[in-house]
Amino acid sequence: MTSVCLYFKVHQPWRLRSHAFLDSSGKDHGELHDHYFDKNGTDKEIFHRVAKKCYYPANDVIKDAMEDFDDRNDDFKVAFSLTGTFIEQCREFDPGVLDSFKELVNTGNVEILGETYHHSLASLFEDHNEFERQVDMHRNLVQDEFGVESRVFSNTEALYNNKIAQSVEDMGFEGIITEGADRILGWRSPNYIYRPPEDVASIPVITKNYGLSDDVAFRFSARWWDKWPLTADKFAEWLSVSDGDIINLSMDYETFGEHHWADSGIFSFLRSLPGEVLAQNGLDFRTPSEVVNKYEPKGSIDVFEYDSVSWADMERDESAWLGNWMQQYLFEELKMLEEHVKETGNEHLVEVWRKLLTSDHLYYLCNKGMGDGDVHSYFSSFDNHYDAFRSFMEVLRDFKQRVREEL
Repeated sequence: MTSVCLYFKVHQPWRLRSHAFLDSSGKDHGELHDHYFDKNGTDKEIFHRVAKKCYYPANDVIKDAMEDFDDRNDDFKVAFSLTGTFIEQCREFDPGVLDSFKELVNTGNVEILGETYHHSLASLFEDHNEFERQVDMHRNLVQDEFGVESRVFSNTEALYNNKIAQSVEDMGFEGIITEGADRILGWRSPNYIYRPPEDVASIPVITKNYGLSDDVAFRFSARWWDKWPLTADKFAEWLSVSDGDIINLSMDYETFGEHHWADSGIFSFLRSLPGEVLAQNGLDFRTPSEVVNKYEPKGSIDVFEYDSVSWADMERDESAWLGNWMQQYLFEELKMLEEHVKETGNEHLVEVWRKLLTSDHLYYLCNKGMGDGDVHSYFSSFDNHYDAFRSFMEVLRDFKQRVREEL
């Protein structure tokens, strides 16, 4: 039996406002969020658009499928990773979206994975105290909102290295998900469980099958693709002839309805997929925690601390956020600020600093060309990476002044 492990990342960041010049003097610390971030502009507009196009209809499709197969004594299961900033926006803009995810969890066929609360780059710090703090914050949030405990971890953008694996194991997680990048697997298939080197940790590692995942996430609407159109029965057949213990299909949830619009047939595909998969001999659906408890690791993967793997861009490394001097400069500035911000003891300043660590801000500064550059531009709320850099620098300048005044 081969298990299909279907996992969706659900994230919305607090986006920086576009500033020519910013001065927060005269405002109290509690007002900084609305002063720095475009809560009532871009964030609100994008959230409502994606909720209408993706969250509500996709959740309805998945819930209907789960109820349908439950009546047949069969199981359709999925996993979600919902970031803390996404849940904050649900509370702020449309609590009904959060309720719809709770209804899915209540079916018993949905697993909520661990994350960093702010979808941050804290796991790339030399010291993992902040990383662990944000993971605990997210873990508590999931428990409070859904009444469940996260057992498997999915880091920001699937960032992974040996040190991250060690920290995640120390925090008590039963498994971790990352990209099945060729440079870490070599000739081996992503369709098995692996583990870190024995002297590092023993936590099971689930690797994403990026080929099959990207067939849905990126190529579904591509009329130039020689396998277009992609139908559920065709895709299920591909899964059925894939060797291995598991097929981990990981993608942004916005794949459904936002990245691929409804008229592309993406919801029909999602609606038909469970039945087509379960009609195949030798395929079932399992959640990540079920997978790591059922299958044994087939070997180890060794990912050096300064050669992290991720699921972003062709390189599948850190370069989506740290590939140019603008990104590197701001990342170092944020790291150096940690001690001073926490020294103030001001919870509002600490919260703003954590929101500035959200990976999206540095992602918008990427200046790669070709297809990767197009993807970065698609997600960015700025006209170009220079505008994104200027806005970040202006916020950072003002924020550092606020911190200095507190010390």
